[in-house]
This record gives sequence, C-alpha cells and structure tokens, in this order.
Amino acid sequence: MKLWLRRIRAAFGMGLAWAAAGAVVGGLFEAIDNVLPGALPFIARVDMWPQTLAIPGFLGGVVFSGVLAIAGSHRRFGELSPLRFAAWGAVAGLLLGGLALAAGAPAFFIAITTLWSALAAAGSLALARMAEKRELLGDGKGVRPLL
Repeated sequence: MKLWLRRIRAAFGMGLAWAAAGAVVGGLFEAIDNVLPGALPFIARVDMWPQTLAIPGFLGGVVFSGVLAIAGSHRRFGELSPLRFAAWGAVAGLLLGGLALAAGAPAFFIAITTLWSALAAAGSLALARMAEKRELLGDGKGVRPLL
C-alpha cells in the first residue's frame, strides 16, 4: 500500500511541477502581450495564459509519471539519457493530445502537447539530477574546511 501512495504522491508532484512550468510560460506570454500588444497575434487570442497552460501541464505531468513508471522503472536518473527521457515525454504528450482530441480539441493540439511534454520531461530529468547530486553531498558533516 505504501508503494501505491508513494507513486500517487510522485505523480501529483510531477503534475504540479509541470503546471508551475506552464504557468511561468503563460506568464511570459501575458507579459509580452501587455508590453507589446498585438506583437504576436496568437497571444492575443487567449486572455488568461497562465492557467491555460498550467492545467494541461498538470495533466501532462501526471500522464508522464505513468509513462515513466512503466518505461523507466528500476532505473536511477543517472542511468537515463535526456534523449530517452524526452522521448518518453513525447509519448506522454501524444497520449494527452489524443485525449484532448477525443474531447474536441483541434488536431494541432497533439503537436503542441508532444513538443511541450518532451521539453518538460528533459527539464524534469535535469531537475531530478540536480536534486540527486544535492542528496549525495549530504549535510556536509565530516567535510574538512578549505581554510
């Protein structure tokens, strides 16, 4: 039972991380539209970009967590290549885009979710590797000072 709770917590955490990244990108879109109105016509079509990108980001993170649990089980982050991680992210984006297409989203949404998920997966691996290195450093006990 503890394993399932840990996996659910990990999927929720991945979803929140991807939602935060989507909100940041959405905030950048909003800033561009507020500073230079009409500079990029596609930005002006949506009024509230942060939540527009955070919601699919959360869902994509949860789907990616499932793909990662199936494809990358029993491997450490140091053993995984960024290209493989991005490919698994693209698979998650295809799945999410397919679900959105079935719900009535336009067909180009699949390309957007696939690209976004591949980039977010590569970024997730980079963050996980940084966190893993920090854990290896420990709290610094037993380390002799330089001076």
